[in-house]
Amino acid sequence: MIPNQFKQFYRKPISLCLPLVLSLFFIGRLEAQSSASVYHGLLKLQETKKILYVAAHPDDENTRLIAYLANDEMADVAYLSLTRGDGGQNLIGKELGMELGMIRTQELLKARETDGGKQFFSRAIDFGYSRNPNETLNNWDRKKLLSDVVWVIRNFQPDIIITRFNTTPGITHGHHTTSAIIAGEAFKVSGDPNVFPEQLEHIKPWSAKRIFWNAYNWGGVYDKKPGKKYYEFPVGSFNPILGMTYSQIAANSRTMHKSQGFGATASIGREMDLIELVDGKTFDVFPFEDLESRWLQLSNGNLIADKISNLINSFDFVAPVNNIDQLIEIKKELNKVRENLPWVKDKQELVDQLIMKTLGWRGLFLSDKELNFPAAVVHSKIILNQVTDKKIKINSFEVLDQVISLNTDLPNNLAFESELDFTIPKDHLNSQPYWLRDQPENNLYTIKDQERIGKAYNSPTISGKLTFSLSGEEFQMNLPLQFRYNDRVSGEVIQPFKIVPEVAIAVKQENVFLLNEASGIVDVMVNFGKEIKEGVIKIEGLNDAEYQVEETFRDLKNKAIHFQVALNKVVGEGKSAHQISYVSDNGEVFDKGVKRILYPHIPNLTYFPKVSFNLIRLNLNISPQTIGYIPGAGDKVPEILQNLGYQVEMIDGAQLGSDLQKYGTIITGIRAFNVNQDMVSNRDALMDYVKAGGNLIVQYNTTASLLSNEFGPYPLTLSRDRVTVEDSPVKVLLKNHPVLNQPNAIASVDFDGWVQERGLYFPGSWDERYQSPLLMQDPDENASKGSLLLAQYGKGTYTYSGISWFRLLPAGVPGAIKLFVNLIEQGHEK
Repeated sequence: MIPNQFKQFYRKPISLCLPLVLSLFFIGRLEAQSSASVYHGLLKLQETKKILYVAAHPDDENTRLIAYLANDEMADVAYLSLTRGDGGQNLIGKELGMELGMIRTQELLKARETDGGKQFFSRAIDFGYSRNPNETLNNWDRKKLLSDVVWVIRNFQPDIIITRFNTTPGITHGHHTTSAIIAGEAFKVSGDPNVFPEQLEHIKPWSAKRIFWNAYNWGGVYDKKPGKKYYEFPVGSFNPILGMTYSQIAANSRTMHKSQGFGATASIGREMDLIELVDGKTFDVFPFEDLESRWLQLSNGNLIADKISNLINSFDFVAPVNNIDQLIEIKKELNKVRENLPWVKDKQELVDQLIMKTLGWRGLFLSDKELNFPAAVVHSKIILNQVTDKKIKINSFEVLDQVISLNTDLPNNLAFESELDFTIPKDHLNSQPYWLRDQPENNLYTIKDQERIGKAYNSPTISGKLTFSLSGEEFQMNLPLQFRYNDRVSGEVIQPFKIVPEVAIAVKQENVFLLNEASGIVDVMVNFGKEIKEGVIKIEGLNDAEYQVEETFRDLKNKAIHFQVALNKVVGEGKSAHQISYVSDNGEVFDKGVKRILYPHIPNLTYFPKVSFNLIRLNLNISPQTIGYIPGAGDKVPEILQNLGYQVEMIDGAQLGSDLQKYGTIITGIRAFNVNQDMVSNRDALMDYVKAGGNLIVQYNTTASLLSNEFGPYPLTLSRDRVTVEDSPVKVLLKNHPVLNQPNAIASVDFDGWVQERGLYFPGSWDERYQSPLLMQDPDENASKGSLLLAQYGKGTYTYSGISWFRLLPAGVPGAIKLFVNLIEQGHEK
């Protein structure tokens, strides 16, 4: 078999046509600008087939198949993930829910940068594990979800669709099966103008030719069914242009999913991936055999295709500047195309990128700050460079309707720099991720602008348009405003520029506990961008008699005011959420905060939630003990325990071998047995602590990548059992067990109001010396006694629990907090 990247040397040039008008969005990050990368781009330019891959979550996609299709078949490949992975778990930090979705979105974009694909999303919110598609579609609006998938198909216009999962219910996550079901429905109706006709204001109907299922590979063997049509791709093969196998590219791509602990090692040797035809026109030998080149749609497509083929055959790897004139000719022909075809725009952008790579181009538009606010003056700098003897004339630069005439040449490797000050308009939108601007409804993000649906992320907050001339052609290049600095360890770091609210609120306590009818305190900081504005703090849902606000200090240097809000005593138990706002003397209302998520493998993330706190009123008996907390993958449980009044100390590896008896209770963080080798190495010390009278609570761990399966004093084995319905019934099996009665009586109402799930990765079997006081069960599923296991060991007490404390406690669920306090107080009561 001739490698696909060399097929053009063995066939006559395709006779076709094509157009291109182009405004390039060129990111300032350093990319490979080698001759090989330009040549690879030319092969992509020549090919016109498009493939849409569909699944449910970040990390569901088969990166090996995507890498092969994008870099061997040279197809334009996109992955549509129905969700952003908001309901998943986080191996690298404490972020969950919406914040985790933001992280996983960027990890997917990094994965696509690696394997050569594109990325789309629907509006669906990952609400947690679902056992079947019926449960999933009870949580998602089926019509809206179908509309999103149809919209992406009509926009991207794939020739074929491939789903990661099949439509058989009950064999995998309900979201997975739903993604295949909805993709199949969309395949049937996306070409019908009577289906979602409101979309036709923006796009035209489109029908893909075939839809496939990327069949499962169990131990290298595929379960082929009689009468089904299959095709295998050699996804383990080597690409000499890229210098890697597709397995290596795929492993690098999958490793971008760091929050999920999906670092991957590439397989070595021959690997195959199978697709099974599900619907659409059958094929004889090859699933793409009858796809007509899109160049044939254009009046000058044959000419464009011939020019691309000629450049591929004559490509100069040693002196890539010699390829520029032919690239310019291709650009000219593309710019003659007047048909409004999405794929043509993509080709126009690609040829411009290839020209810029060949020039060794570097273009940066830099701010002196990473964050700024509306009405602020931005001090910026433009840096341009290229490394050829080609004559380039820099004409102008435009930002926010301010045009600067530059009128200068850009010689070979002599960087051009120009400083520019401009003012951000007062009404300029901030950098809030677009899907977070409005409140979600029914597990779907609210996106009011139809044309934003499907997009992976916001466009750059501010960009400037650079105009320049090369070989008689005018280029318009959009440069995103960025912030660059040098890190002593990492070297050059470039982050996107963000606009933040001029006035931002921060609250120290997200959960405020009023225990035993006591009063409480909320600390509020108001930060000002330009100047301090006089005003007052307001709390929604409380009248003026229920709280008092005192200004405690002003930080004039940093333009901030600190307030302390005293909450009066409240009788009774319960939970309520309260938004905080700052109302200036002239009536302006500010109710947003600024939150940042910073990890080195993705761009800095900034978003602006409405500021609020949970007011939790509980009657609790709590002892004045010190808790030792052993970190796991990351959770917010220690902060909650501190807010309750416990003293919490983090225990690192060096402390595990020392005297642990000073702690009334020791708690292991989530997935500690998956990630904390120091703790596992000191397991015997923890068991000695329990035996001597200590109280040890072990939170959930996953079955994959365990460092040890010796969790407690007696054997127990983890399973994948979970209870996903948060309001499913809980049966008390041991009503007189101390943990359900001391020091706080647990009633059935304490299992109400839980969030996302009951728990996960429950033990499936355990030693008879463990007691299991609770029975949990999802609808139509087997019941599990494994959510909470308790045992006496020596003089002490041991607990293993798969209950999702890491979600329940930060969410301020009163009953869950009460039960967890009882687990802590076991040793004290005893």
